[in-house]
Amino acid sequence: MAGIGFELRKLLQRDSYFALVRAYAYAGLISSGPWVLSILGLVAIGVMSANIVVPNILVSRFQVSVTYLIAASLILTGGVQLGFTRWVSDRLFSQQSDTIVPNFAGVLLVVNLVAGGLALVLAFTAFAAESALYRVLMVAGFVTMCDIWVATIFMSGLKFYKTIVSLFAGGYGISVLLAVLLRGEGLEGLLGGYVVGQFMMLAGMFFVILRSFPAERLIAFDCFKPGAMFPTLMAVGLLFNLAIWADKIVFWLAPETSHNVIGPLRASVIYDMPVFLAYLGIIPGMAVFLVRFETDFVEWYEKFYNAVREGGSLEAIAHMRDEMVFAIRQGLFDIIKMQTLAVLLLIVFAPAIFQALGISALYLPLFYVDAVAASMQVALLAVMNVFFYLDRRRAVLLTVSLLTVLNFGLSALSLRLGAAWYGYGFALALLITLVFALVVMERKISRLEYETFMLQ
Repeated sequence: MAGIGFELRKLLQRDSYFALVRAYAYAGLISSGPWVLSILGLVAIGVMSANIVVPNILVSRFQVSVTYLIAASLILTGGVQLGFTRWVSDRLFSQQSDTIVPNFAGVLLVVNLVAGGLALVLAFTAFAAESALYRVLMVAGFVTMCDIWVATIFMSGLKFYKTIVSLFAGGYGISVLLAVLLRGEGLEGLLGGYVVGQFMMLAGMFFVILRSFPAERLIAFDCFKPGAMFPTLMAVGLLFNLAIWADKIVFWLAPETSHNVIGPLRASVIYDMPVFLAYLGIIPGMAVFLVRFETDFVEWYEKFYNAVREGGSLEAIAHMRDEMVFAIRQGLFDIIKMQTLAVLLLIVFAPAIFQALGISALYLPLFYVDAVAASMQVALLAVMNVFFYLDRRRAVLLTVSLLTVLNFGLSALSLRLGAAWYGYGFALALLITLVFALVVMERKISRLEYETFMLQ
């Protein structure tokens, strides 16, 4: 998210309540817009097709198919998302922008070959019993979504935040419109409309990227040379996406909490709906996270390292460091306050919301646990953000590795303990990981001057 602070500072300079509201709204839109639009798009297609697509199970098959496409594409491309965006940032810093687009094309080629090959194998094996059109659409959708995640992180590195949200809004708008228009064709109509909308979104991303960075070469693979991309960042990207989906995967694979939907794809009626709704409750915390860390923290971070590079006095450097540490702690405190308020509001209004959506009140206890867990995830993201700014890649790797192992292990344990414990594995995994990350962060910032001067 580096660079978004400039836009937020412009909004906050006006020193008014309206400017403050605009800043937080902008931060919430940028941080949460894409995945909120994804969730709302799937829900909208399902709602508008529920009484028309016959049998109704086809709507569930569509939603489950798309959910797996999103999860699998995120995990598969996780390894190149962070590694490549860091490579792009380094090229921009060294004023080698002419190499960016050719290497972007090279990354997409590699991703398409891997994703396409894997999807084709599964289409002819695990999905052999499904219709040919369904399999074609799943392969096309998987490759398209892999490209979208790579292009999204690429555009984030180039600071095209508003453009990303606009393209997601347009793409999912087209997906919803076409899916609704083609719903009479059943599962293939819904999936076809969705895939075409995603392809249009990807085409828009390509247009923006190529217009912004014209290049003489068509394709290059410089970023894949040994040492070009940091292996730690590639591992972090892969493990973080895997960690976020770990508890869902556990509940999908367990026979007692899931059922087969289509082909090898399974869904958990017990777990899926509460956990995905809980993620909508972190929008306020994400907004606070961006505003606080990309303004106050980044401001003192830049002053601290400018003082170090320019030979500032020890007293000035110590002062900048203290202010930076204060900004970190204040930001985390504000996130906790906001998410506590958000969780309390969810507890108050969740029964009415569930009733309006036709969701059983039996899901409420699990929803509350997941809401608390998702709130802790926001705080964890803030701590990881600090690690990234301080270039403590190993600390991030240890953090996401711990989260991955704990989320898999504790979620599996919660299954064995019974329905009353569902969701607690996810929550406890995040709690332990957050405490670990906070301890490591405190140690790092207490040794910041030493590591800055002596370990370079």
